[in-house]
Amino acid sequence: MFGVGLPELAVIAFVAVLVFGPDKLPDFARQAGRFARTMRGFAHQARDELREELGPEYADLNLRDLDPRAIVKKHIAEAMTEAMREDVEERRPAVVPLGADERPPFDVDAT
Repeated sequence: MFGVGLPELAVIAFVAVLVFGPDKLPDFARQAGRFARTMRGFAHQARDELREELGPEYADLNLRDLDPRAIVKKHIAEAMTEAMREDVEERRPAVVPLGADERPPFDVDAT
């Protein structure tokens, strides 16, 4: 999530044990968990208030959709898909319908 892997977490845990001691560490972990729950509650409350203020047409609003990086990534992906589609259509040979008296080509080696 924050670019922190297992080795970094092990170093952080080791430093925490050295600084706070093994007897106070559970209390600090409990306080950190409480703080994280409180912050999550604030974030959910802010999201719900924003949805309520915007009205029912924004009931399915996802705040991650408002992230500028996600918006740019979405538009770049759409542009690349469109460019690839146009490129494929340019390479595709044009299909010409046969006339009433024409027969389709036949390849003896292919059958």
